[in-house]
Amino acid sequence: MKPPSLVLCAIESAARVYPDRPVIFFMKGVTEMKSVDDVKRVQGHFPTFASLDNVHIFPLIMEDIFNSTPLLPWYKKINPEHEQHWVHVSSDGCRLALIWKHGGIYMDTDIISIRAIPDKNFLAAQSSHYSSNGVFGFSSRHYFTWKSMEDFVQNYNGGLWGHQGPQLFTRVLQKFCSLPEFKGVDDIMCGNISFLNPQHFYPIPYPAWRQYYEVWDKLPTFNDSYALHLWNYMNNEHRTMVPGSNTLVENLYKRHCPSTYIALKKNESIYLQ
Repeated sequence: MKPPSLVLCAIESAARVYPDRPVIFFMKGVTEMKSVDDVKRVQGHFPTFASLDNVHIFPLIMEDIFNSTPLLPWYKKINPEHEQHWVHVSSDGCRLALIWKHGGIYMDTDIISIRAIPDKNFLAAQSSHYSSNGVFGFSSRHYFTWKSMEDFVQNYNGGLWGHQGPQLFTRVLQKFCSLPEFKGVDDIMCGNISFLNPQHFYPIPYPAWRQYYEVWDKLPTFNDSYALHLWNYMNNEHRTMVPGSNTLVENLYKRHCPSTYIALKKNESIYLQ
């Protein structure tokens, strides 16, 4: 129930970029909410969300999420204790089932939103021939998410990191289209799916992830980006945003998640007990 500040920044920035849409954060630490008081108690745990009416915290109940999808039989027979990458593969499955059922945009919690994504059905390219699954969007009941869930089960390999995530999306997309090289910042269309240019989410590639935590002589504009992925999986040094450091990430917090930033700068708790 105490996620890193980057998670709160990701949620706050999305809520500010999409003020007319609900931003829903699923948490394992939240039990089933049965009353208005339960909802208020959970929401009140995060004071930086107090002014954001469109942020909602939901319990992460996997059996409910996987119900009526190809993932439910897989989930019922899998033993999480024997899975090497359970947090990742279960998250890969949840995002597919949720977007299949409800539609909308899925984002990892190390993504800072900076402007609205105009596309409805899209995948985010990490490179010309490789899709990420850290951010994507589809209308509900879209064939791509269903095909992806089928592939998830049929070709399941929990021991290979990314096999159920970016590699899965890449495999399924290649069944529908051959993917040419990107030109400039243009996107690629595959039927009714937009394969969005890496500049839209990954202007700083993963080998250079430390640049987010460095001081820049001149701050980048990110004019071609909708959101920025901070590569938290790579951050085994546990770097964080430090108020007063003038790093790129501090400037991103100031602009895109000001409530979180102000609380951290004042050394106020970003959680209530």
